[in-house]
This record gives sequence, C-alpha cells and structure tokens, in this order.
Amino acid sequence: MNSPLRVDLGPRSYDILIGHGLLEKAGSAIAPLLAGKRVIIVTDSTVAPLYLARLEASLDAVSLKLDQITLPAGEQTKSFAELERLLDKLLSLAPDRTVALIALGGGVIGDITGFAASILLRGVDFIQIPTSLLAQVDSSVGGKTGINAPQGKNLIGSFHQPRLVIADTDVLTTLPKREWLAGYAEVVKYGIISDAPFFEWLEVHGAEALAGDKQALAYIVHKSCETKAKIVGQDERESGLRAILNFGHTLGHTLEAEAGFSNTLLHGEAIAIGMVLAMKLSAMRGLCSNRECERVERHLKAVGLRTRAHEVTASWNTARMIEHCYHDKKASAGGLTFILASKIGKTSIFHGIIRSELEALLAHEL
Repeated sequence: MNSPLRVDLGPRSYDILIGHGLLEKAGSAIAPLLAGKRVIIVTDSTVAPLYLARLEASLDAVSLKLDQITLPAGEQTKSFAELERLLDKLLSLAPDRTVALIALGGGVIGDITGFAASILLRGVDFIQIPTSLLAQVDSSVGGKTGINAPQGKNLIGSFHQPRLVIADTDVLTTLPKREWLAGYAEVVKYGIISDAPFFEWLEVHGAEALAGDKQALAYIVHKSCETKAKIVGQDERESGLRAILNFGHTLGHTLEAEAGFSNTLLHGEAIAIGMVLAMKLSAMRGLCSNRECERVERHLKAVGLRTRAHEVTASWNTARMIEHCYHDKKASAGGLTFILASKIGKTSIFHGIIRSELEALLAHEL
C-alpha cells in the first residue's frame, strides 16, 4: 500500500488509501473513525456477490454491528424512486446519528449512498469503498453526491465528504473491459486539465494499466487521486479552480441524458466524447491547435474508446442537446460555462459560450 493521500479540508479532512488487498483490512481502517459501533453497507446486485462477504468478514473481525442493503445495478439507480427506497430501508433499520454508511460499489452507489448519508437524520458519516476504476480515480473523492433528474445529470445532490476512501486495486480485476475503458477516460482527463507529463506517460504506458499491470494501475489511481485531492483541497465547493475537473462533462452529461442514462452510453464513454468535443470547441475559439485535438482523440481511440457521437448512434437531437446544456449546473444567465484547453496540460474556465457556437460545433461533429 502507498502512503495515504490526504484530502486537506480542515475538520472535514480524510485519507485515501490505495493499494492491494485493502478490502480484507477495511475493518481495522474504518473502526477508529466511527462515532459508534454500527455500519450499514450499501452495495448493488453486481458487486454484492463478488465482494460483500469479504467486507463483512473484515468488519466482523473488529466487532462492528452491520446491516446491508443491495440496490439494482446501473445508472438508473441514481433516481428519486431509488433514493426513496434506500431511505425507507435505512430508516426501517432504526439507525441513530452515530451510524455510518459504507458505499461498496461504483460511482452510482457512491453517489446515492453519499447523498442519502447527507440527509439521513440530517447527516451521518459515510465511507467510500469504490469498486470501479472510474469511482476510484474520480467520483469517490471530493464529496460530490447526488442523483439524476429527467432534466439532466447530477442536478439533485449535496456536498458531503466521506470519512475515508479505500481504493483496493485488486477489485478492479473483475471489471469488464468496457468498464475499464470508461474509467480510463477520467484518468486521461487529469492529464489534459493540468498535467502534460502525465498525459505523455499515459500515451506510452496507459495500455499497460488497462491490461492489468499492477504497478501501472496503482500509479494511475494514485496520480489521479493526488491531482483531485489537491484541487478539492483548494476549492471544495467548486467556486473556482475545482470547475476544471468538469472538462468534457457538460456535453458528456448531455450525451448521457440523450441516451437515457442507460448502458447505451456509460458515463466515462460519454466523457471521452465530451472531451474531444471540448478540445474541438477550444480549437474553434482559437485557444489550441488542431494538432492538440488530434493528439487527445488519437490516444483515446488507441486504447479502444469511442471518440465521436455518431459511433454510438447516428441519431442525435441537436436542439434538445443544447437545451440539456442550459439545464446544466454550470449554466448561467450570460450563457454556458465550459472548461476549455489552450494546450494539453492547461485548461481554463470560460463563461458566456453562446448557443450559436454549440450549434456550429454539433452541426459539424454530429
């Protein structure tokens, strides 16, 4: 195990543990942080058969009282209906405010569990044990929690920091290749937004991590979390710098919404396409060269990610996509806010992106 990474947020600070075999040691890491002796594990129907028993054994070993709730797998679980069902199940277990929720799963489980923790009994502790690459490198860190709405992705939620993140890279070995790739898109994002040498490393070694090389895999998880922890520590609630973490996300979320938050297009797949679109919008505005755009797209393609929306489906409703953008959390009265790149490794926040710019971009790219 590497030394813990620290997300430095004063009284809300916490560690990120990254390494092999951490699931079996989870109980001893979690117990000292708890206000009480009771935990409720929230997981999903895919993850539970694989890892629930191992986590329960670890918690039993330190004499924690535990219950578990299993939700359906998939992005559609991030809904009002499933949140209501989760809260009803939690309340039926008669928790008090010393209980802690443990999110055992990918980004969907982390997001909905964290949101439930933020509103259950006006707020209880929770712990993230992410089991997907995407969740380990991105969504488990930073305290963003929430659910989707028909109007768009993650529009209902709260900032609620976990007490601990445990990223056991061994659990990634059971991921389907498509899930690996979806998570890898978020890894590439960190290179684009602020770390050109990391992007260059990924061009050479990224395929090794995706092939399961333990050293390369641990490195990309650690490097991604290190970058995110540093940014979140400076801007917890996304009032400035943290917004660069949304590179590729405005149009990526729009594509997800148009695909019905279904397996037609996974989150990371949408972000890969969204990042290519963001690079092309940057070039349209004269901020970066076409060569930089081509380099990003070439790398994403090389590892097996789709980079064009028409590779998902030939039919996209441009007008409706633009309306989705205006429902995005980053929209404002003066227009849309996008994170754009001047080169790989350097991005900035741009306000006032107007409808005609998006129309021109999407007319050309869709």
